[in-house]
Amino acid sequence: MTSRESSSAPGSASSAAEFAPETVVVDAGRPERVPGASVNPPVELSSTFIGTGGLHDAPYAYGRFGTPAWVPFEEALAGLEHAALPGLVFGSGLAAIAATLSPVPRGGTLIMPRHSYQGSLESAAEIAERAGFDLVSVDIAETDSVITALDAVADAGAASAMLWIESPTNPMMEVADLPALITAAKKRGVLTAIDNTFATPLLQTPLDLGADIVVHSVTKYLAGHSDVVLGAVVTNDEDLHQRLHSERALRGAIAGPFEVWLALRGLRTLSVRMDRAQSNAARIAERLAAHPDVVETRFPGLPDDPGHARAAAQMNGFGAVVVFCVDSAQKATAIAEAVRLWTPATSLGGVESLIERRRRHASEPESVPEGLLRLSVGIEHIDDLWTDLDAAIRSTETL
Repeated sequence: MTSRESSSAPGSASSAAEFAPETVVVDAGRPERVPGASVNPPVELSSTFIGTGGLHDAPYAYGRFGTPAWVPFEEALAGLEHAALPGLVFGSGLAAIAATLSPVPRGGTLIMPRHSYQGSLESAAEIAERAGFDLVSVDIAETDSVITALDAVADAGAASAMLWIESPTNPMMEVADLPALITAAKKRGVLTAIDNTFATPLLQTPLDLGADIVVHSVTKYLAGHSDVVLGAVVTNDEDLHQRLHSERALRGAIAGPFEVWLALRGLRTLSVRMDRAQSNAARIAERLAAHPDVVETRFPGLPDDPGHARAAAQMNGFGAVVVFCVDSAQKATAIAEAVRLWTPATSLGGVESLIERRRRHASEPESVPEGLLRLSVGIEHIDDLWTDLDAAIRSTETL
């Protein structure tokens, strides 16, 4: 069920063996192991490939349809997510999201968490209006409410529906009951798409639970160094794989060869980066929860967090994103401006620690508190991180 179970590394030098995910990230997507071969795959810089037949008569014809530059990363991601089919890398996370939403037809329904990645919410709303399907908002942590929404879709006989799940959610850190929701959706003929960006396949592998599609912003933890913009999807369904592949090719949502090579290089250290970042995040969360100037701290690793029991049961760790609230937007902004080591910036998942007041974005849901700050905890020394953050919080006590 989870990624701590052994998984294969397709396309690697030892693809016949069964390995733990910490090994897959290092081993998968390597060139064939023969004397004189490179340890790392090359950067394939070609848009055009030799052929005299049709576009699909050879493995590669034109870079928009496919290129060997993508293959090592796509195989490595498939191995991590326990996918039977290669992954599909996209030019951005939003390109991957848009492609994933494409199976929802006119007259269909998309059920989506009210707290989701801001880009997902905006993209879904725009696509729903243009494509003519309904968009239903739910609290993804309230399993009964989500099942009620699934029942309403089934009772209405909608042409087709999709349940979109983020877990943990961005930025409120709610944890969905993945086994229950995926099972309920399947019973009602509803597709499930899981944004696995926060957890990564090291912490959960939704395809093992029966999810139809898993989506990643590769920009974040997978690449891990804040230097590329990429997305990816994986699926075990041949028809969905072909549809997603066609969406990528026909919409031109393709990735550059060098960016994908950088993402694969970043992927090699995912396990060690996540180990350090998660350890730091747990300690930061504990200290924030005890801080006199902090109103609320959300992190699934805290024993009293609403999502703790669920996360402990279905994840192999609690991730490295922490959110906390102070009592005003003014204070939150001042904290983000006062830090010296933390970087005030959007995005997350890099080696450096970032801090951001989310409600400064006009499109953020009103249910997100004005004083909420999201932390992407990196791999710096924990004492340095805490000293800087604590000083920034205390500097706002008179505001």
